[in-house]
Amino acid sequence: MIKPLITALFGTRFDRERKRIQPTVDEILRHEERLAGLTEDELKAKTVRFRERLAERTGALKQELDEVRAAKHECADPVERDGLERQTNELEARYKQELAAELDALLPEAYATVREACRRLLGTIVNVTGHELTWDMVPYDVQLIGGVVLHQGRIAEMATGEGKTLVATLPLYLNALTGRGAHLVTVNNYLARRDSQWMGHVFRYLGLTVACLDDTEPSSPERRAAYLADITYGTNNEFGFDYLRDNMVFSLDQRVQREHAYAIIDEVDSILIDEARTPLIISGPVGNEADDKYAQFNRQVAELVRKQTGVVNTLLAEAERLLEDPKTRSEAGLKLYQAQLGMPKNKRLLKLYNETGIKQMVQRMELDAIGDRKLPLKQQRMRDLEELLYFVLDEKGHSVHLTERGAEAMSPGDPTLFLVPDISEEIHQVDRDPELSPHDRIERRRQIEGDYAIKSEKLHIIHKLLQAHVLYEKEVDYLVQEGQVLIVDEFTGRIMTGRRWSDGLHQAVEAKEQVQVKGETQTFATITIQNYFRMYDKLSGMTGTAETEESEFYQIYGLEVSVIPTHRPLRRADQADRIYKTRKEKHDAIIGEVERLHAQGWPILIGTVNVDVSETLSRQLKRRGLKHEVLNAKYHQREAEIVAGAGQQRAITIATNMAGRGTDIKLDKALDLAQPEAGLNIIG
Repeated sequence: MIKPLITALFGTRFDRERKRIQPTVDEILRHEERLAGLTEDELKAKTVRFRERLAERTGALKQELDEVRAAKHECADPVERDGLERQTNELEARYKQELAAELDALLPEAYATVREACRRLLGTIVNVTGHELTWDMVPYDVQLIGGVVLHQGRIAEMATGEGKTLVATLPLYLNALTGRGAHLVTVNNYLARRDSQWMGHVFRYLGLTVACLDDTEPSSPERRAAYLADITYGTNNEFGFDYLRDNMVFSLDQRVQREHAYAIIDEVDSILIDEARTPLIISGPVGNEADDKYAQFNRQVAELVRKQTGVVNTLLAEAERLLEDPKTRSEAGLKLYQAQLGMPKNKRLLKLYNETGIKQMVQRMELDAIGDRKLPLKQQRMRDLEELLYFVLDEKGHSVHLTERGAEAMSPGDPTLFLVPDISEEIHQVDRDPELSPHDRIERRRQIEGDYAIKSEKLHIIHKLLQAHVLYEKEVDYLVQEGQVLIVDEFTGRIMTGRRWSDGLHQAVEAKEQVQVKGETQTFATITIQNYFRMYDKLSGMTGTAETEESEFYQIYGLEVSVIPTHRPLRRADQADRIYKTRKEKHDAIIGEVERLHAQGWPILIGTVNVDVSETLSRQLKRRGLKHEVLNAKYHQREAEIVAGAGQQRAITIATNMAGRGTDIKLDKALDLAQPEAGLNIIG
């Protein structure tokens, strides 16, 4: 009751922030009026003048800092070195503080310079990812507000289509004037290349250098030159992996990165929240001989999975029968829980989950089983659930273990073959055996350790093969192309070139798909996305959806969120979700809606969760005779071409989440946007 009244009287927090920023926007506009009278050479010379001004104001402090750093590097006395270290830290803090103050003072004129440059470039042609585009953008006043927010080290939430890419040019230009480098971090290499070429048109006009990491090879002189550019575009993975590689070099001269001064993260919620705990890992070959054993055990594991599938299908058939009688639904829930333990991704099981109350029933059984395991052995009622199964899977933890029945099936007549001994207990017994001589004791210990290593390795390989067969799906989690298993990024839907699963999982998937099994790897260096971006002196971000994670951004990164108003009222019409009982019904509804909208001439984008679903819908559209394009990890080379045509009249595009972040679909100018349902229609 009180909060709406306060909001009505004083406005929201974001309204008050915009009012505080508005005087800065007014000052930018006043500078722009003056800049309009400059010649082209005079406007371009502004960049040099800005840099000279920064050097005049902060140069003396920078020189003192460099001298102290050099003295510390040459100093051999530990006590004196500690003093120089403290002095360095103090000077560095003062230098950065003075530099930040000068940038704040420079902001209005610098932003006005970028805006005037954009205006003078109107109508010029720029080549972007092989397509010629006409420059037609000048930042609006609300985009200037977004630029101020980004310079202040905050997150700007801007609605889809409000020009986040253009907004970033303002703070990137300003912060690049320091000579310390400004980074623009994107979610995929297509966006990094596109934006570096597109926005680079403005930066180069003003005399700045621009580079894209994805145009260079890792650890190369070209990659080092890309970081030395005034403005560097790249994906979060490339920035992170370059940092790891720099920590593995033998000489400081081999490093490619310089200091982490300023970065803008595009689609910041995806990178800093969704992928925050995702580790970036650099690994190398282990050098063991276990690789052939993945192929050797694969046939046995495939047979074990086939047997388990039969058991699970029997359990599901019994559960379906028991579900018909209300009196036996509890027993049915137990059967379904057993089926989930054995094959959590079984299509028949997943179909049953679509029925009302079934998923909740199984979840209750799971909680009962967890509680049952905490009871004394004699009181446990559910300890025999695993007896029917050959192996048990934990889908959430991605773990698996063989049951007694599974061990018997893998080694008929000797189920102990896969039972790993308690090595500490066995060695303890050897050490206490008075009948063994010192030499015999050593030999016996070697024998126990060797037996333990062999059994552990076999069990590890079997567990990884079971994970590969049951938890990892082709054309969902990975693709097979040209005899290679290629990981598909769950967040972007793109192929993760050069990436391999660790701990033997990749070898297991290769054995499953019967392609060449390459050597196992071990971790050499690792860092999470979260920890990498915390190293920047100033961090900011852009997205269309940040307010919902505002508390997480502030608690983890100290980043505040500002909602930027739209230039024009939002025209997008959000429809209520429709829920269908089966996948077939949902797909039929999608095809029907596509036919209806296509007949009216509107462009359509169909969003899918993975490659498999995108190709299923593609086959259905082909049967209806509807011409369309498919954008998924298999056709990533044609991404720019497909995106360029997705907004054309009657265009139908099926896309995985490759098209979900940062994709800029331009509408056909021939479309009559005054009609109902006009524009791009998105179906998911």
